[in-house]
Amino acid sequence: MNAFKIKRAYVTEEVMSDLKLPHKRFRPEIEGVRTVATLLIAIYHIWFGRVSGGIDVFFVISGYLMTLSIVSRIERTGSVNFIEYFLNLTRRLLPQATIVLIFTGIFAVILLPKFEWGEIIAHMMASTFYFENWRLALDSVDYLAKDNLASPFQHFWSLSVQGQFYLIWPVLLASIYYIARNFLKTPVYKTLLSSLIIVFICSLAFSVYQTNVNQPFAYFNTFTRMWEFSIGGIFALLSPYLIFTKRLSVVLGWLGLAIIGLTGFLFPVSTVFPGYLALIPIGGVLLILIASESITIYGVNRFLSTKPLIYLGSLTYGVYLWHWPLLIYYRSYMETETVPIGDGILLLVTTFVLSMISTKLLEKPVQKIGRNQKNRELIVVLSAMLVLACSSIFSISAYIEKATASTDIVQEQDYPGAQSEKFDMKTVSYVDLIPSPSEIKTDLPEFYNDLECQSANLTEVRKCSYGVLKDFDYTLALVGGSHSGHWFPALIELAEEMNFKIDLYSHDGCRFTDEDPKGNLTKACIPWNSNLIDTLLEDPPDLVFTTSTVNKRPKVPRGFVNQWKRLEGVTTIFAIRDNPRMQEIIPVCLEQADDPLECSVPRDQAIAKETPWEVTEGIPSNVFFADLTDSFCDETTCYPVIGNIIVYRDDNHITAEYAKTLAPALKVPLQQAFDNLSKKPAQ
Repeated sequence: MNAFKIKRAYVTEEVMSDLKLPHKRFRPEIEGVRTVATLLIAIYHIWFGRVSGGIDVFFVISGYLMTLSIVSRIERTGSVNFIEYFLNLTRRLLPQATIVLIFTGIFAVILLPKFEWGEIIAHMMASTFYFENWRLALDSVDYLAKDNLASPFQHFWSLSVQGQFYLIWPVLLASIYYIARNFLKTPVYKTLLSSLIIVFICSLAFSVYQTNVNQPFAYFNTFTRMWEFSIGGIFALLSPYLIFTKRLSVVLGWLGLAIIGLTGFLFPVSTVFPGYLALIPIGGVLLILIASESITIYGVNRFLSTKPLIYLGSLTYGVYLWHWPLLIYYRSYMETETVPIGDGILLLVTTFVLSMISTKLLEKPVQKIGRNQKNRELIVVLSAMLVLACSSIFSISAYIEKATASTDIVQEQDYPGAQSEKFDMKTVSYVDLIPSPSEIKTDLPEFYNDLECQSANLTEVRKCSYGVLKDFDYTLALVGGSHSGHWFPALIELAEEMNFKIDLYSHDGCRFTDEDPKGNLTKACIPWNSNLIDTLLEDPPDLVFTTSTVNKRPKVPRGFVNQWKRLEGVTTIFAIRDNPRMQEIIPVCLEQADDPLECSVPRDQAIAKETPWEVTEGIPSNVFFADLTDSFCDETTCYPVIGNIIVYRDDNHITAEYAKTLAPALKVPLQQAFDNLSKKPAQ
């Protein structure tokens, strides 16, 4: 059935007691608000590198307009024709989104480093099918993805949230309307209002909770954003009753505009929204809408309804789509994060020109299709656009696969890594560096393939065992975060030779510590550490392998020492010095540099000059220290490439390929630590 039919009812006293039906009309000031919000989004992105709160304004307006449109349609026709609804929606959204997706995908492989190519297809696919917000939400809780460069498709997250809202909202409103009229026999608009208030309260409560618990995930979560749409719907139903004096309307309107304009300046939107602070810009747009119910000479509606702002309002969708990839590609090409005033103005002008072209040549012609004829032609055109977008994804994917494929047969002697006799930065002429730029992000320890072994963002302690699982001489517990975990490839290389089992206790974004004074670790980290101590005390391993230092800090962190003391007399701590930190994302630097030495770092800038545990008081007697800094640096320099292997997959995590070659160097102190233990009977 094309329509969701709603049985008409005679006007009764019950219906008469219902809310007054909002009058659907063109509101020019909304086009002006769209213009202001879009300009704020672009300006804050380009020059300030921060978020403005303009997206929240769009969500409220979408909720207002969508609620008013659906309710008016049901009241007028007694039905919701979902096919017609979705076709009208798609004809508005798809044409410009398709061309921007294709443009962004093509120029991504032209302008972005190969290091980022692996993410292109995933984000392009997510943007095409309107789940980019969930892709980014999952990345936000994935410690390994947190250092990803900004995706040129990232701005599609808000369009994905809106797209999901456009699917949910008509079904929700039509269902409530139908149930109220035919089953509950209650005033339909009051029932709708009550339902939207419930949605608002539940979503806002969840948003405040989730923002406090895991703000990055909450930021992209559809359900933490639903209250912003619902408050727009609530206003749509209450707008006939929100009429104030003209003098008060003037004050409220300009106050609302000022609030919208200053939100991004006064608040770190990207790190505190969408919790209760998002009520501030939302309050601003509601004040403008309320004020615009009264026509005044000096009111904000007169300014927002001027012809230039109305015209620019018709371009805002295109402006939003174009501005972000242009900005990302500018930064990549110019190798800068800051945009001069002149270049920023040029970016804005280019954005508006492209928006004018795509709106006139794509969006407007498609909007005319099917208006006075059957929808078949429109369906064919929209389907062709979707096929074109999918074909582009497959074509770009095939190009990336071909461009990054290596035809070389890897010969082990060409890739000695840490086992090379000296730090020779000159690569063998007939081999490529490994890992390749397109694969280096995924060059991870193998335990990352076992999702059940990950405890990131959890207080629960999870254990996975590797290496020799039967008749082993020793048990080694590998504990901590990614800087402990990236030694796993070296340990697994040694496990069989030295006959030990590896019990992995991994929590990315965490360390083996009982304190986090600067709030750098996950919120679950300290509780997880407490539970981990209980686990280790209950079933003590022979060695606990963990990091002993952090970055260039001159001393061992006190939280580390506290944890070691809790295991004194129970087990031995094998505390390895943290690896040197680089100053740039190494795979990106290597692509841009003429000589790998350009990416190297002076030793004294990559690691503390003095050995930290030698100047730290209170070290317990159960700690065995190891320092493999000489496998990364010579006397003066720390290197990005050693023995034809790229050492780092970012600026601080070791590639799995290089970690494997550290096994011989690690074996020496590890054997000394085992020798200090009393021989354990065979299992």
